[in-house]
Amino acid sequence: MSYVALRFDVSAEDGDAWSDALLQAGALSVDAADPRAGTLHESPVFDERVDGERRWWPVSRLTALVAADTDAEALLKRASDLAARDVPVFETTRIADQDWVRATQAQFQPIHITDDLWIVPTWCTAPVAEAVNIALDPGVAFGTGAHPTTRLCLKWLRSVVPGGSSVLDYGCGSGILAIAAAKLGAHPVTGVDIDPQAVASSIANGRLNAVDATFVDVDALPARACFDIVVSNILANPLRLLAPALAAHTAGGGSIALAGILVAQVDDVKAAFAPWFEIGLWRTEDDWALLNGIRREKAARGNLA
Repeated sequence: MSYVALRFDVSAEDGDAWSDALLQAGALSVDAADPRAGTLHESPVFDERVDGERRWWPVSRLTALVAADTDAEALLKRASDLAARDVPVFETTRIADQDWVRATQAQFQPIHITDDLWIVPTWCTAPVAEAVNIALDPGVAFGTGAHPTTRLCLKWLRSVVPGGSSVLDYGCGSGILAIAAAKLGAHPVTGVDIDPQAVASSIANGRLNAVDATFVDVDALPARACFDIVVSNILANPLRLLAPALAAHTAGGGSIALAGILVAQVDDVKAAFAPWFEIGLWRTEDDWALLNGIRREKAARGNLA
């Protein structure tokens, strides 16, 4: 099936109205982008929401995708009536038919972590057959190996996981870190998350990789469960709040890795974990940092864990 892209610019205050109206009028999809991206006038807006409302660029370029046999101009007129806006200056571009599945898959290729550790989509051949290859396709849960925080955690696991050590992946997302730990010889391996979709995704990915790992909701993790290695790739603020819980799940003398931390946030996160761990910066990539630490046999005075 071929398509026509209907494209025009709108002001920030009109973004929601036009986007909703285009879909209501019959557009198959609506994409928004910054028309000034890559210039000195680019606006640093991504997909944040403020007070529950999506933020728009000062000028946003909308691209509505419609079927080739649709009267794009008539659709735009219907949308303008629905949005109670004047018909804008617009352009249309015909998009040739293609295999969209293959086109999407072509964007995702094997990811090199270390020379003997790779992330390989299921439609690709592993570049190094004898390496530790994790089969993983992009999905709804975070963790494909493409983000610097995930790569940092995988490199750290490759450097520290001895065979037979127990591992907890706290905030498992796609399950990639737990799967890597299991493939590197860790046992038992447990991944937990607050998102049911993430747990389901991790279970499916664990089966795909034929690893012995358990994935459960975080509330199902026994309060007294302790692990030789704990890794948590989430965000700085949740990590600070979770410091006592993560400490409680780390065995005395055990190792912890914390990621999802911007370099500017390192000192605050270190301070939150300092009562329980000898902790410091392990490595950075782009603007992201990974902290690693060793759990003290006894916590600092005033802490019970």
